[in-house]
Amino acid sequence: MDPKTLAPVTGLLAPLPPGQRIQDLDVVRGFALIGIMLMNIEFFNRTTHGISEGMPGGLRGWDWAASWFIAYFVQGKFWTIFSLLFGMGFAVMLTRAERAQRTGRTGRDFLRPYLRRILALAVFGAAHYIFLWDGDILFSYAVGAGALLILLYGKWKHLLLALVPLAALGFFPGLAAVWGIAGALLAIGLNSLYLRSERRIKLRGYSLPVFAFIQLMLGGVGAIAAVVLWSLPEGPKEPRIPLTIVSMGLLVIGVLAARFHDPVELRGLRLGVASYVFMCTMMTAVGAAQYFAPIPPPDTSTSSAAEKTKAAERAERLAKHQEEKRSETWILSQGSYLEAVEMRAGKFPLKVARDAGFSMILVAMFLLGVWFVRSGVMENARAHLALFEKLMLYGIPAGVGLGLLGSFIAVSSTPGADHDGFIMARGLAMLGNLPACLGYVGMVVLMLHSNSPFARIRVLAPFGRMALTNYLTQSLICSLYFYGYGLGHWGMARAWQVVFVVVVLAVQIAFSHWWLARYRFGPLEWLWRGYTYRETPAMRV
Repeated sequence: MDPKTLAPVTGLLAPLPPGQRIQDLDVVRGFALIGIMLMNIEFFNRTTHGISEGMPGGLRGWDWAASWFIAYFVQGKFWTIFSLLFGMGFAVMLTRAERAQRTGRTGRDFLRPYLRRILALAVFGAAHYIFLWDGDILFSYAVGAGALLILLYGKWKHLLLALVPLAALGFFPGLAAVWGIAGALLAIGLNSLYLRSERRIKLRGYSLPVFAFIQLMLGGVGAIAAVVLWSLPEGPKEPRIPLTIVSMGLLVIGVLAARFHDPVELRGLRLGVASYVFMCTMMTAVGAAQYFAPIPPPDTSTSSAAEKTKAAERAERLAKHQEEKRSETWILSQGSYLEAVEMRAGKFPLKVARDAGFSMILVAMFLLGVWFVRSGVMENARAHLALFEKLMLYGIPAGVGLGLLGSFIAVSSTPGADHDGFIMARGLAMLGNLPACLGYVGMVVLMLHSNSPFARIRVLAPFGRMALTNYLTQSLICSLYFYGYGLGHWGMARAWQVVFVVVVLAVQIAFSHWWLARYRFGPLEWLWRGYTYRETPAMRV
């Protein structure tokens, strides 16, 4: 990724004519939307707290088989595909603007319409979260897209101006979550040094890129602090393992950043892969440390005051968590629509804070998507079928295999338990989501370009072109069918949920073909494009 291409560009930006669309992206998007609904349907019949709890207990027969298959072959693999596609869409807009600039055409700049694009997406996401379903990811993508713009175009002086008040706000009661936003901004700023800075630090005859130098310094300081904590018998025990693991990770990142700083065009790809792998590896390592740590005896008669306090706080958190689950279950299965909206609106500020941290994962996937387009792989997929074949042959077994490996440790969490192994198992599954996602993309592209019946997967192209409309329509259908303020079918058996998904998807795919035979865009795509480009796109074919 050449830093020269990261400056704001001017070019003729307008909605892409249907004949110039990259069909591969539409088909992959349609395929991803199938997996998204298979994953989401469970949480229209279960509280969203269950997302972090794994497979529900007590399942038998087909219900267990459906839950297990979706947990290890679907969950986590398809939102990562959508994230990859989001980065590709960003790169397509940027590349078209640059080409227009090189050919001497004038028009609107790139950043303003793109900012309007993510603002509209944030509005769609917030409305989706509050009025339909609190499993929304559109708002998360808007936050991630904003983080991507900061990474590519942001200046450190502006970041510092934002970091100082955010860090100060975190000290106020009830606003500690703001520190998460400040931490995400700081991480984005540091990553921008690897991506865009050519400055080097000279020290004792060695010359290191500034990003690598900072990572090595942070890792070194953390390692020294970890040694100190381990050497103090009466010192705090909780930070020892996390600090040791993170410090080692930072040192490794620093060494790799120094070794693989060039060539420039590969920095985005390397940063995306390294960021994703680093975060998932840290989660897996911390989970492994908890899993293999000695289990303390249940007798607390000899426990210290600090240990007793910790146990009491854990019990209080668990009780609060269970109460929130009971309340959410009652509201969604029996409550009114107004009660559901009030509940989701009350949780929305916490979602905003959490999305700041989640944006780091999203930005990593966006960068991979940018590389796929900027390298020409997606624009001329047929010329790169050998690459897609490798992604399929190695990515799917490796990615799914890591999740299955974790399933031998734990398939669900035990509320309040620190040693059930679920964090480690989930970390392995998340680590596997990246290669599995790339493998699935490779599989779809190979099917599309084959001379076999598999090529009929192109039937998903119209479905993918209307992804925003279809995604939100799925939530509307599910909320009206399952929730108490609708038809009240909350708690449908897991296997029947899959049947429900198949029926809805069949109708949506058929409707997408019918609609796009008459109109250029899906209804919400038309609205989104109109606001992005400040014009009213022609709707009729």
